[in-house]
Amino acid sequence: MKIVLYLLCFFYVTSVHAQFKVIGFYTGKNDRAHVSYVHEANRWFAEMAVKHGFRYDSTNNWSNMNDTFLAQYQVVLFLDTRPDDPAQREAFKKYMDNGGGWMGFHFAAFALTPSAYPQNWDWYHNEFLGSGSYGSNTWRPTSAILRVEDAKHPSTKNLPVTFKASPNEWYRWSNDLRKNPSIKILLSIDSTSFPLGTGPKAYEIWHSGYYPVVWTNKHYKMIYVNMGHNDIDYENKTNKELSFTFDNAVQNKLILDGLLWLGQASALRSE
Repeated sequence: MKIVLYLLCFFYVTSVHAQFKVIGFYTGKNDRAHVSYVHEANRWFAEMAVKHGFRYDSTNNWSNMNDTFLAQYQVVLFLDTRPDDPAQREAFKKYMDNGGGWMGFHFAAFALTPSAYPQNWDWYHNEFLGSGSYGSNTWRPTSAILRVEDAKHPSTKNLPVTFKASPNEWYRWSNDLRKNPSIKILLSIDSTSFPLGTGPKAYEIWHSGYYPVVWTNKHYKMIYVNMGHNDIDYENKTNKELSFTFDNAVQNKLILDGLLWLGQASALRSE
């Protein structure tokens, strides 16, 4: 009897995994570090899909951000940027309001006015992400010790209390996420990381402060991950890749567990 129950549970879990489909949107044109990450991410997610029984597709055609196309997928990834067309933005908001899953990385949350990516989408930056505009960043890309703030969340429950992240350009935001009751901070930069960054400019090195790097909005099936900027040899003009985001087993566990949570929850919702 126990064997039968085990097999039933196994086939149920496997079927849930097999049901969900993930689509990764990306631009992959600006900043070699972001382009490097996008190519790496597409390879890694495709490998995880084979290993864990979900489907992964990717596209750099943002016109696919429409109701018909999104209806095929349980999870949407923003690997580097965000949609700028009003119709695409409305389709994404509708998708999330209807229970879709989302995971965004690094530059997907960037907004700065004036810039090529101004803060002109209040729902996304202020309500959905909660972070507001970009404030500043560390430089060069360096590793940081991250602290788990919520060990009960499905994406973090298998992580140690602290761990060393892959090298990254870390962002600061205009809004204090701790004051937003809709936001649950999952990971932040641990104080043992300071000073964080090497400069050369003084403001590119952080010596203190509280910096969330992974969080979720309680009203949506979503996770934002600040990681997604590989280190590149700009100084010597070789443009050689000096680090890779997914060369980190613990960090990969965070991303994979988060994705499986989003996919399974959204798949069950759509049955």
